[in-house]
Amino acid sequence: MFTGIIEDIGVITYLKKEFDNLHISVKSNITSELKIDQSVAHNGVCLTVVEINNDEYTVTAIKETLDKTSLETLKINDKVNLERAMKLGDRLDGHIVQGHVDQTATCISIEEANGSWVFTFEYDSALNNITIEKGSITVNGTSLTVVNSKKDTFSVAIIPYTFSHTNFNTLKIGSKVNLEFDVLGKYVSKLVQLNLVK
Repeated sequence: MFTGIIEDIGVITYLKKEFDNLHISVKSNITSELKIDQSVAHNGVCLTVVEINNDEYTVTAIKETLDKTSLETLKINDKVNLERAMKLGDRLDGHIVQGHVDQTATCISIEEANGSWVFTFEYDSALNNITIEKGSITVNGTSLTVVNSKKDTFSVAIIPYTFSHTNFNTLKIGSKVNLEFDVLGKYVSKLVQLNLVK
């Protein structure tokens, strides 16, 4: 479990495709605190640390993960948002995040708004994921509040701290991002699909 509060921005140092898997090496300030088998969210995708080498560590993404996320678009020197799993008893500063990406979205608009930024994303609503106004959404692992919720688009307002301390400052129109929808919203959506809620 995660909170969506980004701890560090890692830099991709090595990518190796092996069969259907992708081995991803990351240079990070938190590497010295990691252990083999530990879970770390990378742009919101929970992956297991399999190797540690000085200030770099390696994780492996399997086909299922690559099919549902934007990880396969990573390139050397790309920046990724990183968060270690939460500790039991810590404050939950963001919201409950599983690290299981539901789908990707595309950035369709970036507007400066007197010291903050409004990013708008478009996603495939045929997958039955929903946002609600002022509800929670995780974009590239970052816990955010939805504004301007529509059927297949939503916006988020980014404060200067978040802009500086996540990879939002690298996004452009057309950038692909990972989305994890609010877990409670996913259950409600599923119940409605099954006609269990009327």
